[in-house]
Amino acid sequence: MEEEEELLAFRARWRMELEENKTVKQEKRERGLGRTAVAESSSGSAETQDPQQDPQQPQYVSIAAGLLDGRSSPLLERIAEERRRRSGRKRRCEPGGAGGGEQEEKKLSDHLKRRSDLLDQLIQDLNETTDIPFFDVELPYELALKIFQFLSRTDLGRCAQVSKLWRMLSEDEVLWYRLCLDEGYHSGASVSDSPCWKSTLRDCCNTEKIVKYNWKNRVGSVSHLQYELGKVLCDVSSCDGHVIAGYTSGDVRLWNTLHWDSGALYLKPAHHAMRDDNPPPHVCFARVNEGVACAAYENGCVDVWSTEAGFEPIHHYQHLQRVDALDLSPDSPVLATACGSEVRVDSPDDGGYWRTRCLHHLPKPVDGVLVVPGKRALPLVSAWAGENVYLLDSGQTEEEQEQDEGSRLLHSVYGQPVTCLDVTACRAALGVKSCGWGMNDGGNKIRVYSLETRQSEVNMGNSPGDFTCINLRDAPPHLLVCGNKDRRVRVFDLRTGTSVVSLYAHHLGVTTVQADDWKIVSGGGEGLVGVWEMRMGAKLWEMHNRHPVRHTRFDASTLVTANIPDEKSPRGACITDDDLTAHRRHRGVICYYDFSVDSSTQDHVLPICRSSYSETSGYNYNIGLAMPYDALADPHTSRL
Repeated sequence: MEEEEELLAFRARWRMELEENKTVKQEKRERGLGRTAVAESSSGSAETQDPQQDPQQPQYVSIAAGLLDGRSSPLLERIAEERRRRSGRKRRCEPGGAGGGEQEEKKLSDHLKRRSDLLDQLIQDLNETTDIPFFDVELPYELALKIFQFLSRTDLGRCAQVSKLWRMLSEDEVLWYRLCLDEGYHSGASVSDSPCWKSTLRDCCNTEKIVKYNWKNRVGSVSHLQYELGKVLCDVSSCDGHVIAGYTSGDVRLWNTLHWDSGALYLKPAHHAMRDDNPPPHVCFARVNEGVACAAYENGCVDVWSTEAGFEPIHHYQHLQRVDALDLSPDSPVLATACGSEVRVDSPDDGGYWRTRCLHHLPKPVDGVLVVPGKRALPLVSAWAGENVYLLDSGQTEEEQEQDEGSRLLHSVYGQPVTCLDVTACRAALGVKSCGWGMNDGGNKIRVYSLETRQSEVNMGNSPGDFTCINLRDAPPHLLVCGNKDRRVRVFDLRTGTSVVSLYAHHLGVTTVQADDWKIVSGGGEGLVGVWEMRMGAKLWEMHNRHPVRHTRFDASTLVTANIPDEKSPRGACITDDDLTAHRRHRGVICYYDFSVDSSTQDHVLPICRSSYSETSGYNYNIGLAMPYDALADPHTSRL
């Protein structure tokens, strides 16, 4: 404020001095014009002096005044002034030249006006100089770029309209590259991978809008991942474009949805040589991540394959009885299996050779296991058995486990068994069933624990039905989505512990659920897959198949659903029947939805709508639903 006041005071003093000098000079000129011409030389010099060439004013002021008047060359102006002086002398020598005094007064008034315009223009330029940001000239480019890193893409677009230097800063490739990474696009790319990251981000945003529109309006392609041998589907899992399925025939198939040309990859089990007379064991569980696929069989065998090599297993071991639970880490090759009360954790070492990290024995039979995601030196596994939930550290020996049994226990409430569980790198959410005296506490609840402190953070829910599924790992920040036997899908806020969304979804109970920042995908026991808009709480669309939905997983543009039958030996698949293969309606269905397909292409239209009236085949329902006018011949050339 003090600097601004000093600047205003300086301008006022400057303007006052200029006005005083102007008044003094004007009085001198008026006195000179009122004198009589005593000598021709003195009068001629006084009369012919150009008011623009004041000997007391600096030369740069004269040049500035000339530029304001539109003159571009001082030399040409001097020649013109000399010619005007000569012509003025000739006019004064001629009779009637006494009217030159009026012309001189007019020139003087024009000169004063130009001087006033010059002063106003100079003060205006000073004002503009103070309005320019200081780092346009003084701040280094790297430091200015550091400041611009805190701006969003909207702010960068506004800054690009300020000046040329700001536009150069706001269009720097490093800024837009970091914006792409912050918004989740091209996470594994480097700065040199794109010639223009601003255009890349704009294309990604436009694609996201199109895909979101396709999600809401069910625009895209649907593919059925079928296994034509005729056996019943047992388990399905998907991750990062890979889909794995296990069947009652003991076969395991792997699809890579990013490369459809390769087809379904057959994963050969290690006990394939023992399939001579006895029927092959069914597949109990099948899991896959980006680099590893695994499957467990009814005879206790567990096989691990590489998604790149495939076919032959890279690791194999066997439990003494049927595997009760299996889980594979989504971001690392860590495998956990449970058989009875025994939990085994396997992972590769530094040399790439798989080995058993630990073997835990729990007091009760294990109901389920989950590998805690995240990069760790030693794997961390969560397991639940009855009313207890354990955190199993692979670095502990069996003696340490027996001596420190209480440290592994995360949750234990008598009479309240655990029905479902999901874990993230720092939290665990579990559904608790209230029985007997526990019903007075408000019904079934969801308890959220911190894995660091192993303390309860929040208790949510008050439902008479059992919680059947929880999704904390894929949910948006601070949100948890779950399904219940009371037919409802609920979304809870972990910060307040309250329900923000409650949807009546499936009349036979919710079996699987997943959500992101704007939609919810749920599956039910009646075979219905529903897509919901979270903010409005409205159903966008639904798809139905015969069997219960056991698996749903989606990303930005794809959705994988699996309807797995409860009956593994339907009529037609028994050895006493005539047909040894199960009918298609008993096998189960795996659907792959792709919402990034361009709806304007010809391949998007169903084949039944692309048929023409010239086709006579009727078995494949080519009934010609397309408009017939496109296929009709010209009436002038038709033969009747």
